[in-house]
Amino acid sequence: MLKKLGVMLEMIKFKHTVFALPFALMGAFLAVRGIPSFRVFFWVILAMVGARTAAMTFNRIVDRRFDAANPRTEKRAIPAGEVSLKESWAMVTGASLLFFFSCWMLNTAALCIAPVALALTFVYSLTKRFTWLCHVVLGLALAFSPLGGWVASVGTLHGYPWILSLGVLFWVAGFDCIYACLDADFDREAGLYSMPASFGRKIAFRLAVFFHGLAFVLFTLTGIVQHLHFVYFIGIALTGSALFYQHIVVNPRDLTKIQVSFFSMNGFIALTLFAATVCALFIGH
Repeated sequence: MLKKLGVMLEMIKFKHTVFALPFALMGAFLAVRGIPSFRVFFWVILAMVGARTAAMTFNRIVDRRFDAANPRTEKRAIPAGEVSLKESWAMVTGASLLFFFSCWMLNTAALCIAPVALALTFVYSLTKRFTWLCHVVLGLALAFSPLGGWVASVGTLHGYPWILSLGVLFWVAGFDCIYACLDADFDREAGLYSMPASFGRKIAFRLAVFFHGLAFVLFTLTGIVQHLHFVYFIGIALTGSALFYQHIVVNPRDLTKIQVSFFSMNGFIALTLFAATVCALFIGH
């Protein structure tokens, strides 16, 4: 069972929860201008784990035929026969229940927005079949992370800095656009949509630069609007450097270092912004 669990967690890249979780916690900290209660902290983490697990497993289920036909993904757990559809659907159901239960344990407002947030993550998995805006839809789904953290802490959206969610949206859209370049040729042949498949890798990279530029501005404005201490902007400087680095190490003609760009740098960005927010709140208190 432990081996099977390990295969299923690897199937959904469980460790990549680090992309969204810091933003959920960032929203929770900003809402109370300090440390949220242990109860909020605990249930926010479980909610994020549940939502992401359900969404990623659903993605693997609906994309299994494309994954099997794509040389890059043919060894994923479902097409390789390591995880059955029955097991996968059980994982989606269990993770979804964990998400809704966690939101219920938080407050009524969190439970009310939960269906919309989870539905968006499911819808994203289908968007490549009909629109190249799929990267923006993924960004919109993850933009619920800080919003959800805020609502979890205070039970209302009053005072929420919407520019933070917009920053997350464009940050995610940018790095997902870059990552989609790996499958541009396959997507085009399979009739799937993505910015690289629809417009070519060169234009997709330009769009990613534009998205990341917007994200940087919006993250900066979040600090200004929230009146955060100067230390937050040190984190913004590090974030800008990490965004810039992504576009230096990867280009339309050379995707060999995309793992560094997609995983290492984006995990660093999420953790850096969260840490900078926490430090700014404590120092400026």
